[in-house]
Formats: sequence, C-alpha cells, structure tokens
Amino acid sequence: MFDIRKTVATFAAAVSAAALMAAAPAGAQTLKVVMHSDVKILDPIWTTAYIQRNHGYMIWDTLFAMDEKFEVKPQMVDKYSVTPDNLLWTFTLRDGLEWHNGQPVTAEDCIASIKRWAARDSMGQKLMGSVESLEAADAKTIKMKMKEPYGLVLQSLGKPSSNVPFMMPKKTAETDPMQQIKAEEVIGSGPFVFKGDEWKPGEKIVYVKNAKYKPRSEPASGLAGGKVVKLDRVEWVWIPDAQTQIGALQSGEVDMLEAPGHDLLPILAKDKNIQLLNFNPTGNQYTFRFNSTAKPFDDAKVRHAVFVAFAQEDFLKATIGDPQWFKVCKAPFVCGTPLATDAGMADVLNGNAAKAKQILADAKYDGTPIVLMQSTDLQVLTNLAPVAKAQMERAGFKVDMISMDWQTLVARRVKKEPPSQGGWHAFLTSWVAADILNPVMAGFFNASCDKAMFGWPCDATIEKFRDAFAKETDPAKQKEIVENLQKYWVDHPTHINVGQWYAPLARRTNIDGNLTAPVPVFWNVTKK
Repeated sequence: MFDIRKTVATFAAAVSAAALMAAAPAGAQTLKVVMHSDVKILDPIWTTAYIQRNHGYMIWDTLFAMDEKFEVKPQMVDKYSVTPDNLLWTFTLRDGLEWHNGQPVTAEDCIASIKRWAARDSMGQKLMGSVESLEAADAKTIKMKMKEPYGLVLQSLGKPSSNVPFMMPKKTAETDPMQQIKAEEVIGSGPFVFKGDEWKPGEKIVYVKNAKYKPRSEPASGLAGGKVVKLDRVEWVWIPDAQTQIGALQSGEVDMLEAPGHDLLPILAKDKNIQLLNFNPTGNQYTFRFNSTAKPFDDAKVRHAVFVAFAQEDFLKATIGDPQWFKVCKAPFVCGTPLATDAGMADVLNGNAAKAKQILADAKYDGTPIVLMQSTDLQVLTNLAPVAKAQMERAGFKVDMISMDWQTLVARRVKKEPPSQGGWHAFLTSWVAADILNPVMAGFFNASCDKAMFGWPCDATIEKFRDAFAKETDPAKQKEIVENLQKYWVDHPTHINVGQWYAPLARRTNIDGNLTAPVPVFWNVTKK
C-alpha cells in the first residue's frame, strides 16, 4: 500500500538542506488559488488529467513551447537545426539549465524524458515511429535522426497540453511509463519548486519561487518566452464546494478561482473587487463519441445520420447558457486556430431531423436502442446527454439514456462488451482546444482500431490522412490534407463536435499578469 505520509516525510528530509526549499520569509508574497481539482497524483506523464498538466507546468520545463499565436518557440533549447533532407535534427540546450537539486540539465536527461513521454502520448508515439535514433552528442546536444521526413517534430516537442513532454532528470525519466514517479522524484528545472513537506492531498499543494531559474530573454507569450516569477509562493487550496469557493474569493481568503461555475458567474460579476477574464480565447470543445464497434454505430451511415440530426446551439444553451461564454463552431479543429476550416461541414450540424430520418431508413436502422451514458456530477457536462437524446429521437433513433457519475462513466467507457451487457453506444465529453489542434494530436481522430481511444474506430483511410499530415512538412499542404480528411470524416465520423465553450478565470482586482494561454500558469502573475 502506498503510504503518502511516509513518502512525503522522506522527501522533506531529503531536501531540508536545500535553500530553495526554505520556509517563506515574513511578508513573502503568496498567491492562493482554487484550481478545478485537488492534486492527488504528482506525475503529469502517467495521466492526461488537466490538473496534473497544470502541476507539471509549475515544476518542469519543456524543450519547446507554444506562444499565444500557436507558434512553437524554443524554451529549454537555445538553438536547433535540421538538414536539408529533413532527416537529422540537432538541438542545443541553453546555458544555465539546472535541476532543483543543483545538478545540471543534460542531453541524456532530455532523451530519457522524451522516450518516457512518447510511451504514453499518442502524438509522441507517432513521432517516435519516425525516429531512427535519439542520441546525446555531448552534455548539451541532442541528435534526432529520422527514418523519413516528419512534419510535426517541433509541434510534438512543443505540445502544449496533455500529455506535455516535460523534461525530467534521467533517473526520474527512467521510471516505467506505466508507473507513477515518487514524491521525492518531483524535481524539475522550471520556475517553481514543489514543497513536498507541505503537500496535503485533499487540502493544498504548495510551490515556491525557484531563485536559481534563468528565464529566457524574450517577453512571455502563451507558454513560451521568459518565465519571470514575481511571486514568492503559490498555494493551490482545495475547496470542493462551488458556493464555498465563491465565498472564499469574495472575502479575500483566496485570490483566484481557476474555474468558477457558470451558474454563479452573475454573482461574481456584481462584485467590484472581482474580475472575470478569459485567458484561453480558443476555449474548449464539446464532443459526442461513438462506440464504432457496437451495432448500429458500426455502420458509418448511421453515425452520419447523428451528425445530420445534431445542432450545436441547443447543447451550448443547455450547458453554458450565456452566449458570452459559448460559440457555434463547425470546425472540428476549433475556430480561432490555424487549421480551423468548415470544409465538408455544410450539410451537418444543422438539426435536420427529416434528412437524418431518411438516412436512417436507407441504412435500414432496426430500432436498436442507443445506450447513451450521461454524466451527472460535472456541471459542464450534465445537460449534454438529454439534448443529444432529444435530437436523436426527433430523427427516429430510440435512445436509452443511463445516468451515472463521471468516474463510473470513465470506468464503463473502456468496456468492449455489447451495450446490452454493460457496454455502451455513446457519451459526451469536452476537450480543451490545445489538445485538438490537428488530426494527429486530436485523440478522437485516431482510427487505428484496438489502438485507438475508447470507441475504437477502425478506418484505414482516416489513418492514411493522419500519417500523411504527420509526414508533410509544408503547412499549406498540411491544411489541404486536413480539408480532405474532413470531407471524408463527415461521412465516416468517429465523433461529433457539438460546440465551443469558454470558462473564465475569476480573480481579485489586486491580481494581474495572467497570460493568454490554454493552461493556467503562474509566472508573470503579480499581487499588489
């Protein structure tokens, strides 16, 4: 059994002599934040959960990072080059990179980190499938030799969201990718240091400024540029009740809420001491996921009928409500991003029940009830399934909506049993835009059969498009591939995008400096 108290005590003893981990001085500037979840897991490679991703950005750094214009920039890398045939990449680490325990960051550390990340991440797996060798030419130089030209090298190493290729010490990175790293191994080279002796799952997690961190000289932009820390200490305080969170912010007990409930935003909007601000302008995307192995959704025509029957606005009104915080957007790769396009989407997502009913008749749908799983305990998801049920029934589907909490849904969605025997036909979820910027990154476009995510679509044509996109180095040709993929995918959908939505951050007016980024980060933030 994993003993948290023993592990934390061991970690605290191991670092007690380090100056970086010393207690905050009197009058130290401390920011208290309520995040969207408690932190009970410390390994951002082992899980794709967004709270672990956020935790990772506090401690670890990345070789490359994406700025607010979706351009990938060097971060830990000082300079890089690629040969004219696009087969040999050379990355040189910048000076002054140091782990929190005082040891220098080396190329071998980074190679081990890339390999561990790639073992868990779908985009990393695609990248490593085209890598012939990955070697350290010297302590600061990484050589990546490719089997063939690959168009997403920098986009992969600069992937902004789960899983993020965080760089870790070689000893940590050699941990089995299927096992979590230990608390005493939470050692990064990033702008904050984890205070293991103050971590109390269910209560709080604490980070202090890394006094030895050397930020890049460029201004901060998105997740790129100079990570200049202006706070001495950041505490993520866990308050599970949404109304209690609001009270704590209004009283000044906490300084910021990462994700206040949409139904409570009007209360905060009336408080002159609080600001509601959206620092993630591309937001999130609601998604309806098919189980493509279960009849009748093993028939692409039946899946297409759902695409024709759906209309996004009903989903968005039922969940978010205020149009200020949602957008009708047909582009599966998210409006406001470089690959956003409506190609092939003209005849879907229009709520055309009559046309959908005709498609079902042509497909000889036999009235099999659709087992639709509904999540009931996450406010931003609860009302999605009832809308899907109503729109599908208007088109002639029979729908059996089964309600459950999100963790039960998560457990059930991995089951491949027939829907009548504990399996499922469909469910709805949400992706942050930074996870679905292209067809290789977007997990629900993976159509590699048993290797695909739950839903297990098996479509060789989609996979050919994804491989072509990954190997293409010309952005214009990549865009053309995306457009052709969409035109095919509309008739052979693996999932359906049902709207774009936004979640504002709430902060007290004495807080400033939050960056426009798909992830909440705490460098550049000030407290007056």
